[in-house]
Amino acid sequence: MANKNKASLGIIFLTIFIDLMGFGILIPILPTFASKELGISDFGIGSIVAVFSLMQFIFNPMMGKLSDKIGRRPVILVTQLMTAFSYLIFAFSNSFLLLFLSRMLAGLGGSNIGVAQAYIADITTKEERAKGMGVIGAAFGLGFVFGPVIGAILAKFGYHIAGIGSAFFTLSAFTFAFFRLPESLKEKKSDDKFKIRLFDFAFAKQILTNPSISFLIILLFLIIFSIANIFGIFALLGYKFYHFTDQQNGMLFGIVGLVGAIVQAGFIRSLSQKLSDKTIVLIGIFFMTVGLTLIPYGGNFTGVAIAISIMAVGSGVLQPIIPSMISKYSPENQQGAVLGFSQSISAFARVLGPLWGGFSYDMFGYQYPFLTGAFFTLITFIISFFMLKSDKIKTVDNV
Repeated sequence: MANKNKASLGIIFLTIFIDLMGFGILIPILPTFASKELGISDFGIGSIVAVFSLMQFIFNPMMGKLSDKIGRRPVILVTQLMTAFSYLIFAFSNSFLLLFLSRMLAGLGGSNIGVAQAYIADITTKEERAKGMGVIGAAFGLGFVFGPVIGAILAKFGYHIAGIGSAFFTLSAFTFAFFRLPESLKEKKSDDKFKIRLFDFAFAKQILTNPSISFLIILLFLIIFSIANIFGIFALLGYKFYHFTDQQNGMLFGIVGLVGAIVQAGFIRSLSQKLSDKTIVLIGIFFMTVGLTLIPYGGNFTGVAIAISIMAVGSGVLQPIIPSMISKYSPENQQGAVLGFSQSISAFARVLGPLWGGFSYDMFGYQYPFLTGAFFTLITFIISFFMLKSDKIKTVDNV
């Protein structure tokens, strides 16, 4: 990889890391703020959480296509400003509507992950792409490690201070990107018929007619759904059944972020050099299945920490490698559009996952969100084993 591209990779890492740190600040305090300070019901809190991913589901493809047309840099910069503004609204929210609006705008601003992935695709070769996508995953992981810790500290001085702190970090990322982040798109897509659509069903149909891409997007959906299953109820499991403190629950979330960052920053490169993509996918799914199965039976903090670390290894492997494969099989002039669409489907999984997780937790028992996730990952393992070994989908070995 050329030195210029290495520098750009480092800049996009820092940009996303600082941005995600701002996002991570609000993760542990948003439900508490909504409940204690604004008196919002549990259902209302659920809708506030869900609308963030819903906005990403709607706008990710549009942002990706827009970046193919006008470039990655302007889309990344504008969405960062949207995100910073959403945090300022959060800081001064005094009603359900304002808080709901802030999360809608945050979801819109967060609809730039596909654009960031397309940026990586622009500056890496197909052989280096898995490593490049791991940079985004590492930035996510580290953002989720440091963000919640900073959020817990700032919240002691008031929830509005935490919101202002998030805005500060995001504006810092914007400023850094404005001065240091170069445009990565060499040839912008020339299309006089380009139109902004909230969800382009014709384009979605076009993507899904490609068996390689459609299989990988479905695979990504099931993986994200399995992870999202547990997000809403993991803290409840620790609090009600293991009697963990808030600090212990926070440490477990930190472990997930740290393990994921280590895997994505270090091991992905080594794995991608020694193993085929299809083998790495199977390894990742196996670890996720084992980890999800073990979490509700950990017994104590150490046991749960080990189980969730196993799951984090699997998700840490899968989250960069599957977008990398999608990118490899996508037309060069549609990287942003295809990766944006895949992120939209991922966001939809993050809407459905918590809904099923909460429902199964209440109706069937605390084990079921985890076992549901393990069941779906086991199914994806079996399907992937046969699909990735057959001629039904192209892999890196036979492109």
